Amino acid sequence: MTRARRVMVLMAATVAAVAAIVGCGLGITSPDLFVLTRTGVGDKLTLLINDGGSIKCNDRAPRPLAEPLLLQARDLATALALDAKQHLSIPPSARSVAHFTIKLQDGTVSFPDTAGASHHELAQAELFAVTAAKDGCGLKG
Repeated sequence: MTRARRVMVLMAATVAAVAAIVGCGLGITSPDLFVLTRTGVGDKLTLLINDGGSIKCNDRAPRPLAEPLLLQARDLATALALDAKQHLSIPPSARSVAHFTIKLQDGTVSFPDTAGASHHELAQAELFAVTAAKDGCGLKG
């Protein structure tokens, strides 16, 4: 076999290997990080955050989620993981106007908007909801 022929065979094998590796990734979806629901203030807000970098807002089609918001969502999912496993549920107070439910893979966290004063990660969740609704979905927040 000539040198040129060996190079062509090697290149064809490399292209086939790369195509096989890339093809293996097709049809595989990233897991959802969480579903955040806010009720009580204005319209109900539901955000589905996918680890692959997408956000689904209410009943709209999924759309790309900017990297900074995706990183915030990942941090939030990590921060809430233990609370979710313990199914943290904080009842509303007389001053509450909104209620949040966050469903993660290992459980659910439920809390009023006033809970952020004593639970930093819940305040982060409230801020994430407003930011993601505005910047990720184009909603009022």
